[in-house]
Amino acid sequence: MNNLQNKNILIIGLGIIGGSYAKGFKAEGILPYGYDIDERTLEIAKELGIIHEETDLITNIQKADIIILCLYPKLNINWLIEYQKYIKPGAVVTDVTGVKTFIIKEVKKIIRSDIEFVPSHPMAGKEASGIEGSNPEVFEGANFIIVPMEDNSYEAIELIKDIAKCLKFKNIEILSPKSHDELISFLSQLTHVIAVSLMNSHNVENMIRYTGDSFRDLTRIAKINENLWTELFIHNKKQLVEDINSFMVELEAFKKLLEEENVDSLKNKMINATNKRKLFDKDR
Repeated sequence: MNNLQNKNILIIGLGIIGGSYAKGFKAEGILPYGYDIDERTLEIAKELGIIHEETDLITNIQKADIIILCLYPKLNINWLIEYQKYIKPGAVVTDVTGVKTFIIKEVKKIIRSDIEFVPSHPMAGKEASGIEGSNPEVFEGANFIIVPMEDNSYEAIELIKDIAKCLKFKNIEILSPKSHDELISFLSQLTHVIAVSLMNSHNVENMIRYTGDSFRDLTRIAKINENLWTELFIHNKKQLVEDINSFMVELEAFKKLLEEENVDSLKNKMINATNKRKLFDKDR
């Protein structure tokens, strides 16, 4: 965290993640600069005192040592194309998006040689959206993934680690773009596909008064930002389709056992799932 105290940090996009970053930095005595295309969001951030009063974008880009892009994947690229000419040499840029192969491929085409782009992915969030729903507490105990590019310096990677530590992430991992996107497809994207598909498989309006916690827990993430997640799904399409196919094979196998009333095999499926799920308990 000490490495951040004397750095000018600029957050682009002050929604659920960008707003949470700003609040988290402020709580640690670091006041970032911030910008959002939505003027009301920008005003809220200033009213909350989580960013500097100075919000002139070009001026803040020019003084920034660290720029955190909290935008949709394509918008990150578009932003760099338009504004990287203002970034000072030696600055470090990072992002928060949930796909990395696409981001890195596109960044390599355009990034200046005198600035560093270090991709990162905070594995935390919630179903709320906008700065009103931002809360740095979601970072506490969560995982933070860094996906370095080949030419990233040790110092730049360590700076991104400092961000994760400052915001109280528990685990900081280094992954390749391929490994990241494979893991995210299964651990995040597939689960959202399942939740959305389950909600759309029945007319649920007349079931609301009868539901229990199991249904609410399983479908919580069906409350989804359709613009963001459609883009994430498409940019990781190949891997996500593979995982959907694997899930469908397992679902068909379960269906067959049920049709056959194969009690022992059904029980074994459940025991195996229970044992695997225990590995993910946060209090292990």
